[in-house]
Amino acid sequence: MANTPEKTMAPDRELTALLRDYSVPEPDSGFYDRALARALHFGTRRQRKRWLAAGFGSAVAAGLAIWFVAGFFLANPDPQQAGTPIPAVTIALEEPHTVNLVFTSATALNAAMLTVSLPPDIELAGFPGQREITWETSLDAGKNMLPLTLVAVTPTGGELLARLRHDDRSRTFRVRVDIG
Repeated sequence: MANTPEKTMAPDRELTALLRDYSVPEPDSGFYDRALARALHFGTRRQRKRWLAAGFGSAVAAGLAIWFVAGFFLANPDPQQAGTPIPAVTIALEEPHTVNLVFTSATALNAAMLTVSLPPDIELAGFPGQREITWETSLDAGKNMLPLTLVAVTPTGGELLARLRHDDRSRTFRVRVDIG
């Protein structure tokens, strides 16, 4: 015996009739705000987990690629003058990507000035629209890591410059930023 449309729709009508008699209280004034916040939080958490897995691999690669800033104030020749190719890092369009710059110093340096010059359409997270950011910092003897969170706002890459000055000495380091 085949089900006719009337037989398959009968339970739906009964359920609808029962639900009409059931009263639902109005949500309180903060319900919609809490629901939206929870939905946004859930989506952000899922996105964060997805990018954490993808970002870990690229962060390791970027960290290795940016290990270019070695030997500050050591007797080694300037890597750009010695014919060493400019290191490069690839970041995704409109997604924050942390690039680790590593500065190695033979001695501790107090009150060193660090200037980061960004290519057009690459921004430093927290400094939207600024092409150059300068601040005073101190370096320990040995390796000093500076994580920079970059965001590409257009598909055009460029060259990032990091200038480190202390007293009458300075060094400029370069890295090419490609958008992929």
